[in-house]
Amino acid sequence: MTVAIYPGSFDPISSGHLDIVIRAANIFDKLIVGIYDTPAKTLLFTTAERVDLAKKAVVDIPNVEVESFTGLTVDFAKKVKAQAMVRGLRKQPTMATPLPRRTCPN
Repeated sequence: MTVAIYPGSFDPISSGHLDIVIRAANIFDKLIVGIYDTPAKTLLFTTAERVDLAKKAVVDIPNVEVESFTGLTVDFAKKVKAQAMVRGLRKQPTMATPLPRRTCPN
């Protein structure tokens, strides 16, 4: 079984995030959305709220799990025995100033 992680702060999970989750779920046997517990940035939602929002967004995708983690992403990957990591990319101009995100309808 191929396990992948999709780590991030997901504050909140957006339609773009969900698109990546759906694509990755079609590639890997199991995808774990890893929500980083304490990023060094101001958050809109608590970790528990971000986990809850993500779980509601992926409820209909059977091979996707959501859990929070602390520490290094590599340690989280080892803990869940992941063989791959999924990441989304943005165009260079948007990386300097993130655009407002549309949240998932759940």
